[in-house]
Amino acid sequence: MDAIFQALGHASRRKILDVLKATPGCSVSDVCTHFDISRIGVMKHLRILEEAGLVISQKTGRVRRLYQNVAPIQLIHDRWTTEYSRLWGSKLTRIKYAAEAGHEPDESNNPDPESTHP
Repeated sequence: MDAIFQALGHASRRKILDVLKATPGCSVSDVCTHFDISRIGVMKHLRILEEAGLVISQKTGRVRRLYQNVAPIQLIHDRWTTEYSRLWGSKLTRIKYAAEAGHEPDESNNPDPESTHP
């Protein structure tokens, strides 16, 4: 788990994961367009993410396709949460995102169907 936390500890690596979440299967060149650092710098960050298991790459000809692997992050989440905290954490996260977007939270995908809060 230390490698995962180390990899997530740098803003550029978190941004790479954001790019891969938004565009799965993008190339290294595509990722580089989101940064003002050299291709070698981006490759260094990608190597650290791959070593932590957070990025999977597939080479197709000369193009290296990149994908985010969320399993290591899920393992961390599972280690320190319970069913009860997952429920409330999910609700609070939805409220946070709704407040940031400036509208009411979407309760349509409420994980607790017996909840009838107005």
